[in-house]
Amino acid sequence: MDHKYRSILKVETRKLLWLLAISVAAILLVQYIELPHGNVLSLVFSANKASFAGDDVVKNLGGPSPSVAGALDNVILTEDLGPSNVPSIQENLDDNISFKGNGSKSMLSNETLSKGTVGSNISLEVDDYSAEDYVSKNEIITVDKFNQSVGGYAIEEDVLDEHDVDLIPSQINATDDGDSSLGKVDVAVPMDHSGSSLNSSSSPASTTLPSVLSHNITLKTANNNITSHLESVLLNTPPLGKELTPDVMKDQNSSAAQGKERPQTPAPAVITISEMNQLLEQSLSAYRSMKPRWSSKVDQELMSAKLKILNSPVVTNDPALYAPLYRNISMFKRSYEIMEEMLKVYIYKEGEKPILHQPVLKGIYASEGWFMKQVKASKKFVTKDARKAHLFYLPFSSRMLEETLYVPNSHSHRNLVRFLQGYLDLIGAKYPFWNRTAGADHFLVACHDWAPGETKRIMARCIRSLCNSDVKEGFVFGKDASLPETFVHNPRKPLQELGGKSPSKRSILAFFAGNMHGYLRPLLLQHWGNNRDPDMRIFGHLPKSKGTMNYVQHMKSSKYCICAKGYEVNSPRVVEAIFYECVPVIISDNFVPPFFEVLNWESFAVFVLEKDIPNLKSILLSIPEKRYWEMQMGVRKVQQHFLWHSRPARYDIFHMILHSVWYNRVLHVNPR
Repeated sequence: MDHKYRSILKVETRKLLWLLAISVAAILLVQYIELPHGNVLSLVFSANKASFAGDDVVKNLGGPSPSVAGALDNVILTEDLGPSNVPSIQENLDDNISFKGNGSKSMLSNETLSKGTVGSNISLEVDDYSAEDYVSKNEIITVDKFNQSVGGYAIEEDVLDEHDVDLIPSQINATDDGDSSLGKVDVAVPMDHSGSSLNSSSSPASTTLPSVLSHNITLKTANNNITSHLESVLLNTPPLGKELTPDVMKDQNSSAAQGKERPQTPAPAVITISEMNQLLEQSLSAYRSMKPRWSSKVDQELMSAKLKILNSPVVTNDPALYAPLYRNISMFKRSYEIMEEMLKVYIYKEGEKPILHQPVLKGIYASEGWFMKQVKASKKFVTKDARKAHLFYLPFSSRMLEETLYVPNSHSHRNLVRFLQGYLDLIGAKYPFWNRTAGADHFLVACHDWAPGETKRIMARCIRSLCNSDVKEGFVFGKDASLPETFVHNPRKPLQELGGKSPSKRSILAFFAGNMHGYLRPLLLQHWGNNRDPDMRIFGHLPKSKGTMNYVQHMKSSKYCICAKGYEVNSPRVVEAIFYECVPVIISDNFVPPFFEVLNWESFAVFVLEKDIPNLKSILLSIPEKRYWEMQMGVRKVQQHFLWHSRPARYDIFHMILHSVWYNRVLHVNPR
């Protein structure tokens, strides 16, 4: 009897177990199909369901809510900050996240970055493995070095070169000293224009993140101290369609190379010269270089120099300096004198010619070559003991980099960037100095148009002296310096034909001649070219006939010399105008003029917005004669700062370039 009951009980138990199993399976299947979160087991057995930060963002985009699994895939934490993972700069924030794409999926969610606090040197690297293999759910992750570059957050070069990133600067907060806590990072799932998810597959040569992402990045920190110039610069995105510039030199595997038309990015807002003045003033309090990882005697020397400069004695009369030319003649004079007394520069010996250590002394890119030649020959400023150095010079030529490595018609400069990255890897592995400050005390001097794009991420913390000093290309006020573009025709006689006629003998109101590069010059020619107005000598190619003046004679005989941008904002005509004592008229929106941190450009130059070209003559005629004479006097007085000498002279262009780097380093030093 007992055996019979046991048999019946066993059968009934099996039936109940099967029924229970089928019920659970049905419930799980329904949840898997119906719920927006793919990890069903965590929903069933976890009392605290992890919030998905991307949901709100995707709703804003009008697309469906993604799954946690889809958003969390392929995240690896690495604990490395060597030269190959160089953090980039931002004005207020020293904390850095770097995103590096290698795999087919690369979306991050609040589940991987949850309530983090500042730690040490953690980057996020995307790879072809699931996040569950490396990151446990709801793990609190410590994040350091949140990377913020002026054009957008510092995602690795291979990623951002291919994609548009929109940021919400009002949601970015940081403390004064750069120590910030990372609250959450909300990143949208890739969407196409219709709101559907994009195919996540990509080739190794293309990047992982799809284009047309809309990123809402929120950093919850202890302080809301972010300045208005940070917002204005962060929202700027480079325009597309420029010929042979870093913004259009995309890899052959990009969407453009595959025949897909990329959406046009709206042109950035124009920042006027008066607004640039405000941004420069704001940078004194808003920008801080990265704190060194360990202290050094040179940091205290720089802090001492900074205090002396900020408390400079008032200069009332200096025969070598014309006061109206300067923002603050007292600070400039004191800073220059301390630089002469104190500054030591270490030049890395590593690297081979022609890209490194080979100066180009002729042509429109000659500034970088002349500086390289003269600083290497300087016994006054150069030290062989790197421990005593206040600055470290990266002696590469952006001109030779392009000439040596660029593949014609490839529309890609990735191999150029990789070469520079390899160089940084070399010096970072051999010396401790790059890693001490992440490059904040290193500087480069580069005049090629592509230099901003090639250096804005891998050398983003460095002080960059650039001819192409374009606000919308990531120029950072307070850190970067504007390099004069000088057209040296004869390296043996750099001062040949210096000077021009006196103001009373300049019969031509305005002059321009040059190739029709870019979009602006054809507009200038359309409105004022072909001898439509005898007062406005505006040409493409200057006509040559017997008895006519040549280019130099026109410059020497004109009251105003038009300096219109070409493909990029910079032009050698700015320095040429000063060289021939002609008042420069700069028509180039968002161009930061040379030595901007110390010179008051409005005292000797005229700035005309590109949209005002039709009114150019009336603008020039509206300038009172007395005002013109004052500006022309300013041109003659400021000329000493723009001249190359076979042997450097006090206050000449060599010393002014070096001073720009020194000045930015000293005033924004952030000692440990």
